[in-house]
Amino acid sequence: MPSRPHLCALLAATALLATPTLFATPTLFATPAQAAPGQAATPVPCPVAKAPPLPGAKPLPPEPVPPPRPADEPVVGGDALGTSGLLVPAGSAPLPKTISAQSWVLADLDSGEILAACAPHARHLPASTQKLLTALTALPGLDPKQVVTITAEDLAIEPGSSAVGLVKGGKYTVDTIALGMMLNSGNEAANALARLAGGSKGIPGGIERMNAEAHRIGALDTTAITANGLDGKGQFTSAYDLALIARADFALPGFRRYTATRSAVIPAQPPHFKAFQIQNDNRLLTSYPGAIGGKTGFTDLAQHTYMGAAQRNGRRLVVTMLRGQHRPQKLWQQGAALLDWGFALPRNAEPVGKLVSPEDVAPRPSPAGGAAVPGSAAALGARVPSGTYSLPELAAVGFAVGAAVLLLVTVVAMRLRVLRRRRRRAVRAARVSF
Repeated sequence: MPSRPHLCALLAATALLATPTLFATPTLFATPAQAAPGQAATPVPCPVAKAPPLPGAKPLPPEPVPPPRPADEPVVGGDALGTSGLLVPAGSAPLPKTISAQSWVLADLDSGEILAACAPHARHLPASTQKLLTALTALPGLDPKQVVTITAEDLAIEPGSSAVGLVKGGKYTVDTIALGMMLNSGNEAANALARLAGGSKGIPGGIERMNAEAHRIGALDTTAITANGLDGKGQFTSAYDLALIARADFALPGFRRYTATRSAVIPAQPPHFKAFQIQNDNRLLTSYPGAIGGKTGFTDLAQHTYMGAAQRNGRRLVVTMLRGQHRPQKLWQQGAALLDWGFALPRNAEPVGKLVSPEDVAPRPSPAGGAAVPGSAAALGARVPSGTYSLPELAAVGFAVGAAVLLLVTVVAMRLRVLRRRRRRAVRAARVSF
């Protein structure tokens, strides 16, 4: 049995640690009804640059409307990210005035902190940025040296769409196919990788795995219908999800090599097809100091989409952009302007949200004892995320908690000691008077 002072101190410390207002962790998954403290009721409109239409240009086709979100679907990455407007740190410099994308995210690749965003969870069509998810799903399970024979299924792409030039019956390594997908945005190359990832189910199996991978990492706005990003009914993603996917991609050494490669050679297929060279479509690589990779995309329905990443002074940032235009600048130049803005932001600027990690979305038993479904609102909302605070912040919190507990224990012990002394004196006084 512990002594009375120790027991009281233990109970007091337990009560202190159990106080939710002191030790509650802000959730990375909030239902849409939960608003961030101080968040304005009316979103700040995103600053979308407008340029006069080109002479003779056709009107933009209407973008497909995504299905309504379930009422209980969580907002991934922080309460404030549910907005349809602009999010920037207080007191930050004005944003570039050339941004045409209707939705974008600027984030730190290493910490996962979101530095700024515009309608981050708005769902749009991905175009060829879909290939980022194809790479994330297929590359980890494939040997780069494996030789693959191209099939008619791989070549079944929309006529006139982006292709790297693989031929039916041609034999190419996974390495060459991945370069063809990332550098030249080859739609047939993406199909080939998805087919390999799908095993006996072929390309449909690969797309099934892509959707499972998106759910695994918390990209709940994403539904893949095609492996290459060509438009498909019901296919959507968000700038937040693209940033999540890109962050996971950059954790793969193979992806980092492919996306940073400026040129490659597609080998000959004797006797009819000669070798030829391809160039990386991402102009950021050759025009922006510190660029480490990216992916372009375009379809008539999606318009221009983009992911670009760069490093500077030991910091790596990524920008993702959806539903953009090549005016008043090319979209990669607009992305470069946002990267410049992000690198100029003070390191201690308050982030507006966070890119979650797969551990944050891992299923846990529900409070009622049932198993939470991976990726469901129950699973996401029940979990206290491990990635909310940085290690220095956790250390500071731990030190503060330890100091508070030690102080409380000391105060309680001293108080009990004083009471015991008073009791002994009272007993001695009673004996003397007797």
